[in-house]
Amino acid sequence: MSEPAAFDRRWIAHRGGGRAAPENTLAAFRAGYAAGFRAFECDVTLSRDGVPFLLHDTTLTRTTGVRGAAATQRWDDLRDLDAGAWFGARFRGEPLASLDTVLAFAAARRAWLNLELKPARGAAARTGVVVATRVARWLCEQPRAPAPLLSSFSPRALRAARAVLAQRQARLQLALLCAHYDARVLRSARALGASALHLHWRAVTPARARAIHAAGLALRVYTVNRMPTTTRLWAWGVEGVFTDRLDLPARGNA
Repeated sequence: MSEPAAFDRRWIAHRGGGRAAPENTLAAFRAGYAAGFRAFECDVTLSRDGVPFLLHDTTLTRTTGVRGAAATQRWDDLRDLDAGAWFGARFRGEPLASLDTVLAFAAARRAWLNLELKPARGAAARTGVVVATRVARWLCEQPRAPAPLLSSFSPRALRAARAVLAQRQARLQLALLCAHYDARVLRSARALGASALHLHWRAVTPARARAIHAAGLALRVYTVNRMPTTTRLWAWGVEGVFTDRLDLPARGNA
């Protein structure tokens, strides 16, 4: 069955499934996929014992109701937490997702992943190394899968990931995340060997988009939930938008 033309990789489901399911869980990815998305963003951090798993916050409180920093917990304890009940009763019992389960999801469906590195304090380099090592190995095991992209607000995490990828000659690309834009951001992205900048959509102007593209970088923007905004960004040459609205691509075709 052919893919709907509207749901190309320019449309990226934020945290797996946007507003449709508890963020950064397999339920979110299933919702995004069912809505037609084939590109997904999620946040990856490390447990105390070095297992990469999905979580946006540094603490567990908002999405599991458990107090404390995620980085102080072992994966065997984290995997038993309920990461769905906060979102709605029908998601009760939905667990935190490990990076391995998300990679398996992507391999089975040939989905593209933007894995945002979310290191705990003092763990930027370790996070970059662990995630890059795991994803590079997975890509060797799944040569037909779309190569994920690693992004982060942390240049240190990206530098550590880049060193691993260079050593393994892995075909993974990097993107620098920034909430603002100036010339230093562009220089930093190029120094990191990034292929793209990921900016807050409000930081983008036509002139800035031209400058970013002239530097040889792709431009993706977060988090866009209105079609008029998306249309304007497409006109400026933006390569991708992260959205919480799983219905937005269909509205663009209406």
